[in-house]
Amino acid sequence: MGTTNADTETGHQNDEASVAGGSIESFFANAVILVTGATGFLGKALLEKLLRSCPRLGTIYVLIRAKKGQSVEQRHQELMDNPVFNRIRWEYPGNIGKVIPVKGDVAMPDLGLSPEDRAMLTQRVTIVFHSAATVRFDEPLKVAVNLNTRGTERMVELCKSMENLVSFVHVSTAYSNADQKRIREAVYTTRILPQAMIEMCENLDDETLALLEKRLIGKHPNTYTLTKGLAEQIVSTKGVGLPIAIVRPSIVCAAYQEPFPGWVDNVCGITGIMMEIGRGTIRSIVCNADLIVDVVPVDQVVNTLISAAWHNVMCRPKSLQIYNCTSGSLNPIRWSEFGSLTRKHAIDSPTKYVMWYPGFTFRTNKFIHKLLVGILHFLPAFIIDLVLRCQGGKPIMMKITRRFEKAAKTGEFFAVNEWLFEADNMKNLVKDVKMTSDANEFNVDMTYMDWDAYVHQYMLGIRKYILKDSPDTLTKARSRLLKLYWAHRITQAFSVIVVIKMIASFGR
Repeated sequence: MGTTNADTETGHQNDEASVAGGSIESFFANAVILVTGATGFLGKALLEKLLRSCPRLGTIYVLIRAKKGQSVEQRHQELMDNPVFNRIRWEYPGNIGKVIPVKGDVAMPDLGLSPEDRAMLTQRVTIVFHSAATVRFDEPLKVAVNLNTRGTERMVELCKSMENLVSFVHVSTAYSNADQKRIREAVYTTRILPQAMIEMCENLDDETLALLEKRLIGKHPNTYTLTKGLAEQIVSTKGVGLPIAIVRPSIVCAAYQEPFPGWVDNVCGITGIMMEIGRGTIRSIVCNADLIVDVVPVDQVVNTLISAAWHNVMCRPKSLQIYNCTSGSLNPIRWSEFGSLTRKHAIDSPTKYVMWYPGFTFRTNKFIHKLLVGILHFLPAFIIDLVLRCQGGKPIMMKITRRFEKAAKTGEFFAVNEWLFEADNMKNLVKDVKMTSDANEFNVDMTYMDWDAYVHQYMLGIRKYILKDSPDTLTKARSRLLKLYWAHRITQAFSVIVVIKMIASFGR
């Protein structure tokens, strides 16, 4: 199921008048919104943007579950205390109180909602953003299916009972069909249908599922992409009649501009790799440098989600709209350039936690990579931990190295493969948003991105938000980096001398 160009063009001709001059902000005035996944990276950014750029909205209900000894109320307070909401506290302090927690869990039957909360949501909610999912690539199939696929089915069931629903936006991933190479803005049917997969996961024991998992995953790289693809099929089949849009972001990374340039709150995926490149602890990466890396800033994704919710109503598309929220087909950048910019800005704005002079190589030869990882990653980590032990400190470098090596391994598939994402619906969304009076506030146009400026902000964001490194340490960090540069050069020279002597000794 997908949208044809003819459908979209017809929709544009009919609805241009209703879009022109209107505003997205006014669409959200008095809206009652339900957000799942609000405590995640994307969820926080979405919540912040709604509160700041749609100040007249009515209420935002956030579905939150108790976790790790924390109650729903405690987790909600922790969420709202997050520094990401500082701009709201300055600009619209009264809006913080518009966020109301609702105890629930997408992994539970009926979403774990009480009858009272369910009745309240079905009567009041007008717009839904469903972003709750497990993004762990190595999640067991049963867990991933329950959260990503069955959880989406539960959300669709809830939305069907909502009396005043005008728009439902489901957050998927551009890699939901990672077994394809050309990805259209359409729902793909899998070999194993969603219901069959759900029934297997609910009825088979863990041991049997573990034996079948590799076969069930097929050409997908992991359980995440598979279960997100299954969720899309649930949305398209069981959501018939609902005002649904699917947004498929590619690799969601640090903010370009909002809420703060470079804002990021986790070290997952590319962010963790960039951080360790900056610290000089990663020297070899398995990656095809000639391929396009498809990353999108989190604020770009958030603007797309909000605009998609508006678009559902204002343009009344005749079929399910899917938006490939990607950069590769609109403003591409190759791994080689992205890597060069990362190294450049790591050197320009070093952190006080730098361990060695930044420098790394992309390679596709896994044998050489493993050899270099042992020599350049694990050996230095072992030596540093040994020194720390002797000084009475806690050895941490081996643990950190293992963690990031595992992260690099799980992301390897995306670094040695490339996809062509069609983006006709996305381009049409860009056109329609540009016709609104607040187009600049909800910019969804990836072509404006300056990659050099973005990576610069990204590295500063990692420095500030992840490493908690203040700007006043920059001078000392640069001085330290200069020393590490000469240590690096001396080490290189020494290595060359050793190799020459070894070759000479073999020649005798």
